Amino acid sequence: MKLHQLAPAPNSTFAQKRVGRGIGSGLGKTAGRGTKGQNSRSGGGVRPGFEGGQMPLTRRLPRRGFNNKNFKEVYNIINVADLEKFDANSVINIEFLQEKNIINKVAPYGLKVLGNGNITKPFTVQAKKFSENAIQKIVNAGGKIEVL
Repeated sequence: MKLHQLAPAPNSTFAQKRVGRGIGSGLGKTAGRGTKGQNSRSGGGVRPGFEGGQMPLTRRLPRRGFNNKNFKEVYNIINVADLEKFDANSVINIEFLQEKNIINKVAPYGLKVLGNGNITKPFTVQAKKFSENAIQKIVNAGGKIEVL
């Protein structure tokens, strides 16, 4: 079979209904909407999820989950790969990153260093939290870690 031989399966496509085109078309006058009622009017019908005044399913079901947003710990996050662009043996902390325009707003819980990527230069990194992977990569490159 070649591309020019592709075609829809027989009887799988139908012509579009042409409504309101006269009585002989079979869909004239009321255009298949019936005579009266909500759905026969223009703009008629109900919104999605409406169940005729019955309490909708979305309101009958309980809200699931727990959102502890009042006590959420928000950190500025930086990956180990992002440190590679700095000079070797530099001290990297949240003030330094703000100065270099990597962080524009300091998060309430400070800086967290994640281990995505690789580094080859030694750094002294000062942060509130480090991932296990980040600690391993920084130490292996000859750097130091200072937990604030």
